[in-house]
Amino acid sequence: MDEEYDVIVLGTGLTECILSGLLSVDGQKVLHMDRNDYYGGASASLNLTQLYQQFRNSPPPESLQLGRDRDYAVDLIPKFILSSGELTRMLVHTDVIRYLEFKVIAGSYVYRDGRISKVPSTEMEAVRSPLMGLFEKRRARNFFLYLQNWKEADPATHQGLDVNKVSMKEVYTKFGLEAGTQDFIGHAMALWLDDDYITKPARQTIDRIILYTASMARYGKSPYIYPLYGLGELPQAFARLSAIYGGTYMLDKQIESVNVDPDTGYFTGVTSGGETVKAKRVIGDPSYFGAGKDEPEGGKMRVIETGKVIRAICILKHPIPGTDDSDSAQIIIPQNQVGRKNDIYIAAVSSAHNVAAPNVWIAIVSTIVETSVPEREILPGLQLLGNVVDKFISITPLYAPTSPGTNDNIFITKSYDATSHFETVVEDVFDVWQRVKGEKLVLKKREVEVEA
Repeated sequence: MDEEYDVIVLGTGLTECILSGLLSVDGQKVLHMDRNDYYGGASASLNLTQLYQQFRNSPPPESLQLGRDRDYAVDLIPKFILSSGELTRMLVHTDVIRYLEFKVIAGSYVYRDGRISKVPSTEMEAVRSPLMGLFEKRRARNFFLYLQNWKEADPATHQGLDVNKVSMKEVYTKFGLEAGTQDFIGHAMALWLDDDYITKPARQTIDRIILYTASMARYGKSPYIYPLYGLGELPQAFARLSAIYGGTYMLDKQIESVNVDPDTGYFTGVTSGGETVKAKRVIGDPSYFGAGKDEPEGGKMRVIETGKVIRAICILKHPIPGTDDSDSAQIIIPQNQVGRKNDIYIAAVSSAHNVAAPNVWIAIVSTIVETSVPEREILPGLQLLGNVVDKFISITPLYAPTSPGTNDNIFITKSYDATSHFETVVEDVFDVWQRVKGEKLVLKKREVEVEA
């Protein structure tokens, strides 16, 4: 390994593959390595045999009659793509879109007062929604009309609210919206993870709701799209992009050490199989930098555990009750509805997305762990699923870097959170890019429609 690279990327999770693709397009000389012999890392998609092997160390039970192995591509980390969101813009900007096929997720739902209902996203849907009483519907309709008409350059549309200054709490108060309505707007539309946003300037929340409604308007059924054959297709598509622009890939490579200059502390290279390859910078997921180890990597604590996420991969032989027999759905259970600090997410897909055998649904329930009994915490989600044929529970630590990396050229990504959408992953991509390049990532506008 005599060549020197601009960047070495460790791990082929989606975050790392997006960055490797974007850096290759930017003209950087990239070497991408992974200890596994497959793409995707923690965000891989598994067939049925791999799923049972990973969780049970045994083959799938024939008695469950789950169909052919090759019909399955079960995501270890379930997430949907907002059809007008940043990941879609990245797919279009890089032309990675041509390697993938998408299907619209059939419905976006929210849990309130013991039942699930479709998330309204227009004033007409608000009027018809069972989520609200008659008077609250009127108030919600006025709120959605305000959003629909809001234009930054036209103060006449602002209704006396400077959203760059007033808090979201003040906006809710102006329209007289009840706590339950605030729940589904803040968590199921603006997709906030907690209620901290309520006291902050309203602009970011307004922008997020407008993004949600724009995504909703794109295809009509829901704001989300999903790649056929599972999320494992996404890292591979960005890896292909990197290769086209000269990126080099090496799978099944154990990383023995990440090397730094003993005098300056700056990254110098990576050792694998007894050989060292040099580079100016390294980007990688936390597992390559001491995550989960008692001894810090190279004597320095580079990542810190910020929490844990529990996920339950559930196999069903019916659609989720209350979703109009949908072939797919996202359900958000806002924290306040079940007395928690964090929302519970359900992502469901089926054979319609080429990820399961005919008449089989895969529903994944996830949340941030808050107690010493994590399985009990996802019960509100599991109880919505009806009869579960089999389920696989994982509890995974969440890691974040302890430093930005600008002082040693070691740039570490974050673990995937419990959300069932990609917006937080894209935020991490933008953040790492800015740390690596010292400038914001700018995606050129390209009006290309995603076929779904």
